[in-house]
Amino acid sequence: MRVEGPVKPGLRMECADGRRLVLMQGATPVLFARQRATHRGLHYARTGRYASPFAPLRADRARAVAEFAAPGSAEWSERWAAHAEVELRGAAEGPLHAGEWLLVPDVHRWFKTVNWPKLLTHDPDRGHLTWFGYGDPVEDARDLLPLRALSAPEAPRVKAYRRQYREGVLPPVFAWWISGLNSPVVLDGHDRLTAVLAEGGRPEVLILSRAAAASRWVEFFSARAVEEYEKRVAALEGPLAASRIAHRSRSLADELTSITSGYDLTRAWPFPGGARAWVAAAAAHVPGWAPDADR
Repeated sequence: MRVEGPVKPGLRMECADGRRLVLMQGATPVLFARQRATHRGLHYARTGRYASPFAPLRADRARAVAEFAAPGSAEWSERWAAHAEVELRGAAEGPLHAGEWLLVPDVHRWFKTVNWPKLLTHDPDRGHLTWFGYGDPVEDARDLLPLRALSAPEAPRVKAYRRQYREGVLPPVFAWWISGLNSPVVLDGHDRLTAVLAEGGRPEVLILSRAAAASRWVEFFSARAVEEYEKRVAALEGPLAASRIAHRSRSLADELTSITSGYDLTRAWPFPGGARAWVAAAAAHVPGWAPDADR
């Protein structure tokens, strides 16, 4: 989707020297983070001030979409993506700014099945995310960062969503890919996320990101994938050649979709006052938090 403005959104990343990041919502910090010097992860602290830019979802809307298309299907995802686009375009403190954006399912298979259950048992307000499987504590290998503490599985709203999940009508979780965190964060659907995990399921997630379709890297990787496909298909012979060509054609289509739906870098604005001001702001909003960037 093409967005014409604003130039600087209400919900945005800001950065300072020393690999310091902060997610701002208006004038309010909602998440502080500091990348490790070893590039093996980051330390973060939530402030408890995040507010979803979406209006609350009504159960009748969820059932109407489920009647139109099977949950998890392409049509179902498109319906919910259209809903999210309307919500985000109208949000004063949402993440959209001028440029091209995507809002799609997890085409890159970012989420690992083994990591989903960790969110219910290990989601501290002050914690650490490990990257790339470098052997940090196993509970820190999580694929999605909530922007507020998850509700208890028996909380009234979560129980209502658990019923929707069992009925097969629960809306997806809406997330936002932030490259500086190397992780999606939950934009909307914290209680829906808890509900699905409490039921032993895996949530449907639509991920918002800046579009990389115009990047020269997209052209490079797409051309390389097509070239490799042509070489492999040219070498196929025999009675099974047609079946194998069809299989490789489907694989090429999936690979090209993944490339053209790639996540571009998330824009970050300078934090006013730089590193010294960031340290002061972190001390004010998350007292006692002292991230060790070299851990």
